[in-house]
Amino acid sequence: MGQLTGGDPSLLRRINSAVVLHALRARDFATLTEITQVTGLSRPTVEGVVEGLMDGGLVVETAADESAARRQGRPARRFRFRAEAGHLLGVQIGSHRVSVLLSDLDGRVLGSLAKDVCETASADERLERLRTAVAELLRRAGVSRGSLRAVGVASPGIVEADGTVRLGTALPEWTGLPLGERLRRSFKCPVLVENDANAAAVAEHWKGAATESDDMVFVLAGLSPGAGSLIGGRLHRGYGGAAGEIGALHLLGREVTPETLLSTTDEPLHPLDEQAVAEVFTHARAGDERARAAVDRFIQRLVHDVAALVLALDPELVVIGGWAAGLDDVLEPLRKELARYCLRPPRVTLSLLGEAAVATGALRLALDHVEEELFAVEGTVTARR
Repeated sequence: MGQLTGGDPSLLRRINSAVVLHALRARDFATLTEITQVTGLSRPTVEGVVEGLMDGGLVVETAADESAARRQGRPARRFRFRAEAGHLLGVQIGSHRVSVLLSDLDGRVLGSLAKDVCETASADERLERLRTAVAELLRRAGVSRGSLRAVGVASPGIVEADGTVRLGTALPEWTGLPLGERLRRSFKCPVLVENDANAAAVAEHWKGAATESDDMVFVLAGLSPGAGSLIGGRLHRGYGGAAGEIGALHLLGREVTPETLLSTTDEPLHPLDEQAVAEVFTHARAGDERARAAVDRFIQRLVHDVAALVLALDPELVVIGGWAAGLDDVLEPLRKELARYCLRPPRVTLSLLGEAAVATGALRLALDHVEEELFAVEGTVTARR
């Protein structure tokens, strides 16, 4: 395709298509007159654009309003965006399970599925478990694999732009894994791979505790503590994708691992998984002194790690997820310590999405990709029917 200029009619058509499509997605349905009023385009232009979008499968005419017809005669034609024209997946890969969310092109969740996986499973075994979960979810929902428009994947570790895991100590055989490349073999659509804490930050900003905050930090206190942050509403990944890797602080002279912090004996906690940690928290709430001391150590480490991020980024809000989200008493000590260390302490709250945060963020990343495609003017977009 040759270079487009400002007066190129094909470029103008694409811009108009994006404007009309955006207007239709913002409402359940709209008439040609309503689209004209919202977009400022002429009626003939709107009619032509809508017909083109219908031919591409992205817009459909809806049933007429019969009550209006009885009152006013022939009703106006109404149109809606076809969210069912394609589908998206949001995938979470964890130490003990893989989770998948399925949505339409509006991000409306149509189904979910999680499958357990052994913490010692190889990379091949873990990915095969994921493929099985995807196939089962699509079969249950009656959705063909060919209708997938994008797949978002959230994984522990430092993830490079091409989806390669540069460093991933939480999962066996994960460091150096070309995760994006491996998964693209299973799908005929774009696959976007992101760090799990980054994905959770995106999710909380989309439909969780941070919907009103464009400058926020999400702390994922899990098997490998990490954090994701948004600055001005945009995900901050850092130069090499390693921003927020607070789990690495013990490598910088702080030889205090989660296994040691959460131990109620003289030996590191093993296995270090959600069930074992939940038991420590339960014993602490029941008054067990050693468990209470372990929880206090965990909170103190969390406080220091979060304080370092807050001092560097000055966020409006800190959202706590992962294990710490199950602690009723994590917020107050965190607020007190941040007030001591920080010039302007942020608001602190618990995640509203809980265990669904990471997969939801992966789904949002897939939706972002499709929206960029839908509203792009560099090329035409048609839906798979």
